[in-house]
Amino acid sequence: MYETELAIVGAGPAGLSAAIEARKAGVEVLLIDENSRPGGQLFKQIHKFFGSRDHKAGIRGMNIASTLLEESEELGIETWLKGEVCGIEEGRNLWVVRDRKCSELVKAKKIILATGATENAVAFKGWELPGVMGAGAAQTMINVNRVLPGKKVVMLGSGNVGVIVAYQLLQAGAEVVAILEAAPKLGGYGVHTAKVARAGVPLYVSHTIKTAFGKDHVEAVEIVELDSSFKQIPGTERILEVDTVCLATGLTPLTELAWLAGCKFNYVHALGGHLPIHDDKMRSTQPDIFLAGDISGIEEASTAMEEGRLAGINVATELGYISEEEARARSNEIWDSLNSLRSGYFGERRRTSKDSMLQKGKEVIKWNH
Repeated sequence: MYETELAIVGAGPAGLSAAIEARKAGVEVLLIDENSRPGGQLFKQIHKFFGSRDHKAGIRGMNIASTLLEESEELGIETWLKGEVCGIEEGRNLWVVRDRKCSELVKAKKIILATGATENAVAFKGWELPGVMGAGAAQTMINVNRVLPGKKVVMLGSGNVGVIVAYQLLQAGAEVVAILEAAPKLGGYGVHTAKVARAGVPLYVSHTIKTAFGKDHVEAVEIVELDSSFKQIPGTERILEVDTVCLATGLTPLTELAWLAGCKFNYVHALGGHLPIHDDKMRSTQPDIFLAGDISGIEEASTAMEEGRLAGINVATELGYISEEEARARSNEIWDSLNSLRSGYFGERRRTSKDSMLQKGKEVIKWNH
C-alpha cells in the first residue's frame, strides 16, 4: 500500500500542471500515467501555439511538455509510469496496476482526474482494414516514432486536429490526397486550414467516406457527397487512390473512473458527451475528487493546463497549504485566463456550454453537500 496526500491520474498537460502547482505549495504528490513517458498529447504537437504570450503563443507543444517535465523533476514529484488505474474505492483509494505485473493500493487524501480523451471512430464498409486509423495515431507515428503511416493519405474531418495532422503529414513526406468534411463548412481555425490549402490539398465539404477498398490493406476509398440532412447523394461517388485513412472525427472524454467513483454527470454534446459535473474549483460532486482537462470537456491544451493549475491550487488549499484568500486571488487570475481562451474573435466572452454546465454543477454540489 502507498499513501500520499494527492494522487493525480494522467500526466498530460492538465495533470502535469496540477502536480506542479500542488507540489510548489508543499503538497505530497503522486502522478500516475499509463504511458511509458509523461507529457500526453503535447509531445505530438510540433506546431507552435498561437494566441497570447500568456497562453504559450509561439512555443511548440513538445517544448512546452519538456518545460513542464523539467519543472516536475526539479520539484521531485513522484511519478509512476506504465501505471493503469483500474478502480476507485471509497472516493480516495486507487487500485493501480504497474508494468502490467502487480497491483497496488494507493490511499490518497485528494484525487485529481486528468485522464484526457480518446479518439472517435467512424464506421464505413472496409473501415477495419489496416491503414484506417485515428489522426492522433498517425500523429504519434510521425512525430514520436518517426514512422510514416502511409504515402497517400485521405483525412476525414477538417477540425483543428484534422488540418494540423494533415499539414504534419505533408511535412513528413506523405501526400495528402484530400481532406473531407461531412458538415457544409470547414471546422478548423483559419490559420491552420490556410496552411494545407496553400499546400494544394483539396478540401471537400459535405463529403464523407462510403467504402474503403483493399485486400490486406487500404488501396482506395470511395467518397460521396452528403445532402443537408447528412444523407448520401446517389450518383456523387468518386474513387480516390490512397493507402491510409485518417479519422479526425472528434474526441470523447475518458470518464470511466469518474463513473466508478460515483460522480454526478451532465450531458453536453458540444464538449464531448457525458461529463462529470464540477464547480469553479474543479471539484466534482465527490468532495475529494477534482477534475482537469478533457475529462471535464474537450477543449485545447492551453485550457487543460489552466484547469490543471486551478485544480492543483484548490487541492493545496483544502489540504491546508494555501490560504483561502491567496487561493481565491490566484483562482480568479486563472479564470480570467480561461475566459480569455474561451472568448470570441473580438474579445467578447461567449456564454459557452461549459458555462451552463458549470452553473448546473454548482447547484448539484450545493445540494449534494
